[in-house]
Amino acid sequence: MNNSKHNLFRYFYYEYRAEIVFGLALTSLVALSYILSPLIPTHIFQAYVFPVQTCAITVLSGVSTWCLARHHQGSRLRKICAWIMGALTAIFIYGYYIRLKGDGTHEVTEGMLNFEGWEMVFGNVMAWLLLAYPSELLRPGWLTWKNALTRLLPVIFIGVIDYFVPWDLRWLLAIVPAVWVGLLFHHVREYHRYCEQNFSSLEETDEHWVITYLIMVFVMGCSYAFLTFSDVPNRLFTQQWLMFFILFYSNDQIIFRSTAWIERVRVENEDTKDDDAAKPSIYAEYRRALEQWMETDKPYLNPDFRLTDLMQVLPMNRTYLSQFINAEYDCTFYQFVTNYRVEEAKRLMSENPQLKMQDVADRCGFSSATVFGRIFARETGFTPTEWLAQPDENSTIN
Repeated sequence: MNNSKHNLFRYFYYEYRAEIVFGLALTSLVALSYILSPLIPTHIFQAYVFPVQTCAITVLSGVSTWCLARHHQGSRLRKICAWIMGALTAIFIYGYYIRLKGDGTHEVTEGMLNFEGWEMVFGNVMAWLLLAYPSELLRPGWLTWKNALTRLLPVIFIGVIDYFVPWDLRWLLAIVPAVWVGLLFHHVREYHRYCEQNFSSLEETDEHWVITYLIMVFVMGCSYAFLTFSDVPNRLFTQQWLMFFILFYSNDQIIFRSTAWIERVRVENEDTKDDDAAKPSIYAEYRRALEQWMETDKPYLNPDFRLTDLMQVLPMNRTYLSQFINAEYDCTFYQFVTNYRVEEAKRLMSENPQLKMQDVADRCGFSSATVFGRIFARETGFTPTEWLAQPDENSTIN
């Protein structure tokens, strides 16, 4: 039990420590910004900072809308993102002009920050839009008008109640987006399991990117909730730069990434003509054939090695292949291949200790030296350099 907990902690530490550090750093920056923003002279903020920030956000969202609409390349996800960015652009334009006073200034008053329930509803709508893209990514086909509007029903209900009753229900409205983010983190786990069942490398699945994005949205939601109870107009400075950062970072990932997110299909057309071949009674024969293939041909050295490639030696469809790996090796396909790659790396380093880590990574099927180092440390408890310094470990390979 303790060893299992230790392995789980080690896996979590090596796999997600970058996201944890990012979340802590972003939270610290937001807190520092809130502390320092009141030091900005009010007249400077009103006349220059706030209008410039608002215009920058509006231009960025508008350009992103155009880029996604023009270069969606037939991707449903990018089309959805284009609609989302278009809606955000309209909201930013509207929000910019409703803050224009009759005398043509952009003054932000304390009254604007004394938000009522409708402002919290507005914040929920913003969160609803920002979370639509990962919702569709993690559950392809889920994002329909019916499902999207159903998600908004609690917000509408609480907003209406807040309007008619004397109680302050803003705290309820602040909880709703947090629940959405929590559900998406749950779906990230399902997405991770799916990827482990089908791919030998998780670097191209963008799981880390979606976790980073959810952290950003969650921090921005907490920031917005704090802002609603603040009476310092200059604190809008923090929310504005945070929104700009999220839009810039997310659109850079969506538009300019060399590899798109894996788009899963809800219904996979699998060949079931070999259903009888999936009987556990002949698993032992298949296991021998698979292990011989892995040892002689070493297909795991290909970074793009996938579960369906096993069909070259096993007459089963994707579902039965996954069940076979789980039953015979008590692990996912990703873990199965990772074990072979780590053992190959041990052998290679033992025979050629002068090799650079990048060379070892390239020869063993890892996408980069960084990925190799992280996975090797997670699986063995040592970095590659530390492992080479262990004579007992090296002797077991030889």
